Amino acid sequence: VQLQASGGGLVQAGGSLRLSCTASGRAFNSYIMGWFRQAPGKEREFVAAISWSGLTYYTDSVKGRFTISRDNAINTVYLQMNSLKPEDTAVYYCAADLKGREPLRRATSYDYWGQGTQVTVSS
Repeated sequence: VQLQASGGGLVQAGGSLRLSCTASGRAFNSYIMGWFRQAPGKEREFVAAISWSGLTYYTDSVKGRFTISRDNAINTVYLQMNSLKPEDTAVYYCAADLKGREPLRRATSYDYWGQGTQVTVSS
């Protein structure tokens, strides 16, 4: 499985970005997909995840601002980020969990990772 993330960039505080992650593989609709982020000097942290059935999970700091969604027809997961804050600045990674491991917030639950896309929010 290969994951290709895109959509990052530079935006002012309060702005929006939409990240996309396209996956190879025939069984995408059975994968749990997640987004993580890593800021300089910090550990990689969970942002959001979506199950094969569309159940969504978010870290508290992005609830109400970020929305994760998926389009199984084109093997793509999205992260719509609104009301961005400078503290959202990080490299964002998409990840695929092929076996439904728990907990979804743990990076080691995921089997494959994309290359990361930089999101920078200026104040």
